[in-house]
Amino acid sequence: MPDLAVPPTPPVPLAALLAREDLELRQIAGPADPGTVIHWAHTSEMPDPYPYLLGGELLLTAGVHIPEAAGSGTYFDDYVSRIVEAGGVALGFGVAPVHDTVPRALVAACDHYGLPLVEVPPRTTFSAVARAVWQLMAQARLAELRRVTEAQQSLAAAASRPDPLPSVLRQLAQRVGGRAVLFGPDGTEIAGAGRGAGAVGATGAVAGGGTDSTGTGMEAGRGAEVREALAELVRVVRPPAASASPPTSPTSATASPTSPASTPASTDSTPPTRPAPTSATDTVSGIHLAAYALGTGQGFVLGVAAPQRAPGDHTIASVAAVLLSLLTGEHQSRTGADRSSALVRLLLGAPPEDVASLLGGDRWLVVHALPAAGTGPDPVATSALGAALGSALIDLAPEAVRVLVPGDRAPAPQPGWTLGVSAPVTPEDWSAADKQAARALARARATRTPLVVHGASGRAGLADLLPHDAAEEHARTLLAPLAAHPALVETLRTWLSLHGSWDRTAVALAVHRNTVRQRIARCAALLETDLDDPDVRMELWFGLRQL
Repeated sequence: MPDLAVPPTPPVPLAALLAREDLELRQIAGPADPGTVIHWAHTSEMPDPYPYLLGGELLLTAGVHIPEAAGSGTYFDDYVSRIVEAGGVALGFGVAPVHDTVPRALVAACDHYGLPLVEVPPRTTFSAVARAVWQLMAQARLAELRRVTEAQQSLAAAASRPDPLPSVLRQLAQRVGGRAVLFGPDGTEIAGAGRGAGAVGATGAVAGGGTDSTGTGMEAGRGAEVREALAELVRVVRPPAASASPPTSPTSATASPTSPASTPASTDSTPPTRPAPTSATDTVSGIHLAAYALGTGQGFVLGVAAPQRAPGDHTIASVAAVLLSLLTGEHQSRTGADRSSALVRLLLGAPPEDVASLLGGDRWLVVHALPAAGTGPDPVATSALGAALGSALIDLAPEAVRVLVPGDRAPAPQPGWTLGVSAPVTPEDWSAADKQAARALARARATRTPLVVHGASGRAGLADLLPHDAAEEHARTLLAPLAAHPALVETLRTWLSLHGSWDRTAVALAVHRNTVRQRIARCAALLETDLDDPDVRMELWFGLRQL
């Protein structure tokens, strides 16, 4: 039997197709199994359809290929057996214009091989049957998307509750109709939720006596088998670093099933170079199991056990795994605790330089970012941006996303984002770096560049030839007429940085080009100078760089 090339659409139950009153289809042979599903409808009049089937089809035929003496030989047995061998799930026979009735030998062959046989009446075209299949697929797909969307919203709401970990697990268990368990780096159950009091965990007995009370209908023996299978999945997806922790028993040090079982566990053994999969699934005793490695890299694993596996369950569980990754990374790691301590100390009046060591470095970059599409940033995309930049210190501000990044990590352009990056600074200069990043972002937007770094040239400038205090004093004196007009200062700075381009300055400041012209004219009047003079522009730019 060839491999099934199943399309990325939900399968359609044959019973749902038979229930369509407009088609008037009738099953006349084969098992009436409610679990029979079809993935598409295909028409063929070939005597041997095997080479033309991929598997999962409702094969439609009018019997043009049937020879006159077919009823007295093995023609129908051979025909039906080849359909079953190819993976066809049902046969639709069109009555008229070739045959007035469905041949009895074909009915007998379908009963013998367990292939559902559907009679298609004369008024129903094969095109109508195929169209009905696709309509049912579209309805199923829409229902799946709606279910996944509702689950995402409920999981996100659960993650914002005061008890986020158990709330997310409870919501996931409810959505998949089973049990959800969070396993720690050592494989023990940290938290679980689901129907009944029993725990489908990696270790320990099922609570509640000799029968598993998870609501999945497992007997005591089957429960132990399911728990062991789920424990194996947890070991498979756990990152090698987490699995390499000192074992508490000989079995806990066993490598994944792909590793040689005969190699003794030792503290100096070389860890496997093959990365662990991020998820794994299995079915044991009719229970569908899945394990998802959380993205924190600390060995946390989400386990799911359910009596059924509905379309969309994998997506829903993956969303829960992402949320749990954020929650475990924030609350269970030392880094999260240090960030919390730093925040509290800042709120209580500690200067930034006193808490910088808790955040992981002495020099920092400030990154300002906006979605390239022009839409407002959303929390999920912002979290992904922070992960890509290697920092969880993110501010989802209305005007731009701000990220505080350790100075040893050079930000790279990020797809879908426009970035402005400051120069590396010490904590006491974070405020100045924030302004640098804002200006770099404005320039990036104006020049349609994905990333602009403040002072990226790295060359020494004229400002380096003068004492900083003297240069700053000269700049304040030069620009004193504009001191009471911050909007004019920022407009002049942006206009000069963009070589006097009205349009680009308007884009960078998100104002109309006429507003830019009016502001520049106002600057020229207050400064009593000619802004078309390159010497004047150079001196003003020098002064603006010092502020």
